[in-house]
Amino acid sequence: MPDVTFGNLFAVALIALAAPLLLGFAPRLRIPAVVLEIVAGIAVGPSGLGWVRVDLPVQIVALLGLAFLLFLAGMEIDVSRLRGRLLAVALLGYAVTLALGLLWGLGFAALGWVNSAPLLALTLSATSLGLVVPVLVDAGEVDGDTGQTTIAASSVADFAAVVLLSLLFSTSGGTTGSRLVLLAAFAALVAVVGLAAWLAGRWARLGAVLSRLQDTTAEIRVRAAVALLIAFVALAKRFGLETILGAFLAGGVVSVVDRDAQSHPHFRTKLAAMGYGFLIPAFFIASGVRLDLSGLVQSPAALARVPLFLLALLTVRGLPALLYRRTLGGRAAVAAGLLQATSLPFIVTATQIGVVVGLMRPVTAAALVCAGLLSVLLFPATALALLRGRRSVAAPA
Repeated sequence: MPDVTFGNLFAVALIALAAPLLLGFAPRLRIPAVVLEIVAGIAVGPSGLGWVRVDLPVQIVALLGLAFLLFLAGMEIDVSRLRGRLLAVALLGYAVTLALGLLWGLGFAALGWVNSAPLLALTLSATSLGLVVPVLVDAGEVDGDTGQTTIAASSVADFAAVVLLSLLFSTSGGTTGSRLVLLAAFAALVAVVGLAAWLAGRWARLGAVLSRLQDTTAEIRVRAAVALLIAFVALAKRFGLETILGAFLAGGVVSVVDRDAQSHPHFRTKLAAMGYGFLIPAFFIASGVRLDLSGLVQSPAALARVPLFLLALLTVRGLPALLYRRTLGGRAAVAAGLLQATSLPFIVTATQIGVVVGLMRPVTAAALVCAGLLSVLLFPATALALLRGRRSVAAPA
């Protein structure tokens, strides 16, 4: 067995266990566990106590966690709902997002805070769909106009942000034109694999075998999903694209193929257990460990970037929600804007890529991640209060 120590991985596992457990003892404290995981990683990492570092075991598990995070995010996108006027409004809103993001990026570039305005625009352009949906469920709005509009806009933003980040700022190098050709070829391959998987799912004999093995120790559906995930990640790397794109599209393929889950109702729960049980928390904890806050702490000018980046995030993703005001009403549109401006996982991923390709300094990455943490803490709770207040006002009427 290789001479590898697992002390750091054990510390990560303990934090992954402790974060949701502590929040479970304080149910009124509506803080997502991901926030506590990143903060704990900062506390035990080089920027804090210096107890934990990202060695090889932690790095491997964190990479798997990132892949699973994007995989599950791709599974959350319901393609059947993205059509008609809803899709048109979502696309228009994302175009406004990119325009506003470029304006903020040019302003921050003039101040010397960022090296690439387009990269900043993309970093601010996504929405944490996994954090938005629970808020809509709590408010009883997930199947209403507000919920469907917000989910559609967030889905378009997540998909477009991942594709554009992989196309324009891949760590694999190459020109944008060559990456565009490779992206088209990769998309065609994904479509072929998706069609093959859909046709295979209609084969009665194969369906009977899958049903017989799905809840045994074989866990055949879970193994097939993991194999598809790793295959798409490896293919994306082979095509010179970002691995996050392969993971995201693998989730999208599973979402399309797995439309009828009546014969296997526990399949998605098992995948979520694999991801959120350990792999995804390990990614966020490792991201906190890697986060260099020394530049922010030592310089008040650098620390001032955090509220400005938070304001940029709110305007870039929040202002396009004004497009919904006529159909949803003012209060619901504001709530949708706050939910759209809730972003953290993509910010963590994009800033890490920006640092690797040399287009973002670590202090800027740290400030952006801190702004993302604040968005998760502030925006969903405010949106939930607005939606609940709207329902309480509407009830007497």
